Amino acid sequence: SDRPIHSHVESIDLLLALDSETLFGTDPHQDYQRHGGHLHRVSPGGVVVVDAAAKADKKAIKRDDIHVLELAYDDLVRQAVEGMGEEYNARRHNVMRNMVPIAASCALLGFDVANVVAVIAERLPARHQAMVEFNRAVLERAAEATREAHADRGFHVALEEHPERKKHMLIKGVDAVGIAKLHAGCVFQTYYPIAPASDESVMLEQHQGNYPIVVLQAEDEIASMNMAVGAAHAGVRASTSTAGPGFSLMAEGIGFASITEAPGPVVVLWQRGGPSTGLPTRQAQQDLRFALQPAHGEFPHMVVAPGDARDAARTTHMAFNWGDRYQLPVVVIADKFIANSLVTEDGLGLEGLPIDRGEIWSDGSNGQGSYRRHALTESGISPRALFGTPGGAFVTTSDEHTERGRIDEQVENRMAQMEKRMGKLDLALQEIPSEWQYELIGPKDAEISVVGWGSTRGPIIDALQVLESEHKISANFLQVKMLRPFPIEAVREFLDTANRAVVLEDNYMGQLGLLIAEQTGIQLHRQALKYDGRPFSEDEVVEALTTHCTSDAGRLVLSHP
Repeated sequence: SDRPIHSHVESIDLLLALDSETLFGTDPHQDYQRHGGHLHRVSPGGVVVVDAAAKADKKAIKRDDIHVLELAYDDLVRQAVEGMGEEYNARRHNVMRNMVPIAASCALLGFDVANVVAVIAERLPARHQAMVEFNRAVLERAAEATREAHADRGFHVALEEHPERKKHMLIKGVDAVGIAKLHAGCVFQTYYPIAPASDESVMLEQHQGNYPIVVLQAEDEIASMNMAVGAAHAGVRASTSTAGPGFSLMAEGIGFASITEAPGPVVVLWQRGGPSTGLPTRQAQQDLRFALQPAHGEFPHMVVAPGDARDAARTTHMAFNWGDRYQLPVVVIADKFIANSLVTEDGLGLEGLPIDRGEIWSDGSNGQGSYRRHALTESGISPRALFGTPGGAFVTTSDEHTERGRIDEQVENRMAQMEKRMGKLDLALQEIPSEWQYELIGPKDAEISVVGWGSTRGPIIDALQVLESEHKISANFLQVKMLRPFPIEAVREFLDTANRAVVLEDNYMGQLGLLIAEQTGIQLHRQALKYDGRPFSEDEVVEALTTHCTSDAGRLVLSHP
């Protein structure tokens, strides 16, 4: 592409069908909702590649505005195999029939099949490298057949080589976050397997031999959280990664980390559809309110929400700094869409980000000759002693405690320690630069304004460009990155000057809208919500914003089955 692509669209230009279900879906079933297939999504002028052996498929398509390309999948495989002097065996060789529509797409798009061959060679183990040449033969024969069959037809999509050739990384959000943890100096990662979070820890496991990090699969999320808390108290940068059900089990550990003023850990919460098991492999933004109050009582912790893979990497790095500096747990709340989407980045922007370990105690720095782990200070931050520091031995407890960590329930002590801990949120809001709290994209004076968080960033940015270029509607977008502490004044100022404000979220309740109402007193009546387990598309956001711009619609629910 000649520009960054942040989201998908609903239409399909090229559909490769391996079976009838791809085209027409499934028949009604008493236990399962009918899947309607994808034929209806093919854009006018698009191409559908079908197996010539399935005669009924072409007759049933009944669309005059698209091209139907018939290729004999099995015959082309046979021709390629025999062309290499090998006897054709259907059971052995028909596994390569999926190469036929792939080759067709390459021929239609002007893409060299050699690139596909290179990927196959990379993926197949050494003992199967002989199969690379068979796949090459099938790809080349099928591409040739496609050019012969489609020579007299035009196709409105073609891949052009980008004039600027430079290396990019193709990366998923889980990998970007893992890289950021290594960059930030995290040396202890715990987890219990759960979708979609496991991929992050698996990636770190694969590389722990090359980096100073220990990745530990615990017996459950309770242990995973408490191990990370203990490691943080010991002085190392520690983290854990989970999804909604696992986060539920971490509740007591998060409260424990906060009352004992642990420097972290960083908890990466990869959201998925709930409740309970819910939609374990689908998209949602349903855990915001849970992340804001993950345990009983009142306690300080931070919640930050990156919008894409690059943002997730940078935010994760800074989360370790904030955990160390303010001595509290930090929740990085992301989601399935960021976790597993492959994106092209020219870098993660980690270069130059600082390492801030916070205020470290050295012998005598408290001024009274005896180390007080929970000392009452003007800033509210008690200098922490690293293990092994002379004179720095300390105790701490999950009960309310004195400055020296001893259990104490006296009124004066309770009030002093409570105010000390909670005051760290105000300090963080004052000290952390605004670029980490929110981002405004688009003109300040716009016809319509969107407020969102997390992975809605991508489709909103793409939709803003479409609104401007195709609908002549000016729009802007406020991405709220820091959700606790909440940037009240910045959000209030944005909404006070907005002509029409819409909150757009991947959940049923409009949880960011509820948070904004709670924090600013401003209730957003215009909503665009989606809770079908799928991420927003560019088309859906354009549809929602044009509707809100031209009508008095309140709550819009979006879904494109």
